[in-house]
Amino acid sequence: MPKMKTRKSAKRRFKVTGTGKIMRMKGMRSHFRRRKSARNQRAMDKMFEIAPSDRKRFKKLLPYGSK
Repeated sequence: MPKMKTRKSAKRRFKVTGTGKIMRMKGMRSHFRRRKSARNQRAMDKMFEIAPSDRKRFKKLLPYGSK
């Protein structure tokens, strides 16, 4: 079998933790940021785990984890 290739777009958008969780950033971060509340802006700076239902799909995009 040939090697599986990493999707480069996914590599830039997601990070795989040491325990194997796939983390993502929230959207809506750059446009119209001044009018969002400070609490909302702080929440956007954190990374969030992807939904368990999506985990299988993202594992295919990042077969060897994100380096």
